[in-house]
Amino acid sequence: MVAEVRVSPEHDADAPVRFDGHLLDRLCKDTLASPGDAVLLDRLRQAYPGYPLHIARLGHQWYRLGGIVKPNGARVAADIGEWAERTYIECGQNFNTLLAHCEEGGFLATHHTGVTLYLVAQTGPRAEDFVQIEVDRTQETADRYLVAPENPPEDLEGLIDPIDPVGVQPFAVGAARYTYRRKTEVALFMRELGRHRADRHPAQRFMDDWNASSAGQHKAFCEDWSLRLFQHIGRHGEQVMNVEIVLNRTREVPRLEGPDGKKGKALAVLLNRFDAQAGHPFAWYFYMLKGLVSPHVGEAVQRDLAKDYAYLPDRDTVVLKQWATAPYCL
Repeated sequence: MVAEVRVSPEHDADAPVRFDGHLLDRLCKDTLASPGDAVLLDRLRQAYPGYPLHIARLGHQWYRLGGIVKPNGARVAADIGEWAERTYIECGQNFNTLLAHCEEGGFLATHHTGVTLYLVAQTGPRAEDFVQIEVDRTQETADRYLVAPENPPEDLEGLIDPIDPVGVQPFAVGAARYTYRRKTEVALFMRELGRHRADRHPAQRFMDDWNASSAGQHKAFCEDWSLRLFQHIGRHGEQVMNVEIVLNRTREVPRLEGPDGKKGKALAVLLNRFDAQAGHPFAWYFYMLKGLVSPHVGEAVQRDLAKDYAYLPDRDTVVLKQWATAPYCL
């Protein structure tokens, strides 16, 4: 039973939390997709009761070609491209024979729509101390005739992915399903990323600033931010790694216009209002690093600091001064 699997939290802050990829894969395969993904989330939390797993964000919906089914939904092939090329050969490489076979069967083509769930759980006190688990939720749908007799394709490419297909009333082929993609222990990833760079990666600077600032004292980094990871083997066999920090848009992003000459108390009120809407102190600074707030705001606050205005906590003043000395953005 899934509920019997237990993983004890690590007590060593520098030791990675071992989320088992095989277990995660099995949980995803054994769970039927449901509205809101509540069942999957509940099972993951049962497997790892020591960590507050939650869905940080959903990725953009994506689309890919599917397979072939009969009008009653019975499966003919899972991969339309592989089936078309193989059947074309079986038809003696006679395209008209292939078309006749498709028309006779009344075959329908399917496609997969999917969205990636980004689940996170804090595993330690630092910004980078969290695990990120990526799971695809997909649904296969039949939505077009494989061959339209009135407008037959001219070649295999037109059969597999026509420009102007003849549609049918769409219907689901099987149940929606989850597919485990990967899990990332972010502290380890960032450490490895640093080994391949001579300078500090902007994402690591962002996390360092979060750790040093009042934001990190009030909120877990992974509640508001998650990662878009890039990792592959280069042409010369080298490891290519990169990362982008993504805002989890669980609420309306607050707006902060340029300072427009504001300074002192007026600017402090503006920033405090923004932070309250964002849900934690010094939020405007991190939104600024992401390009969601003008860097002129940071410059205006820095000018205030130079004139002995003291509306920032000391820890935030240090972070902002370091940024002013060596500006960066994500």
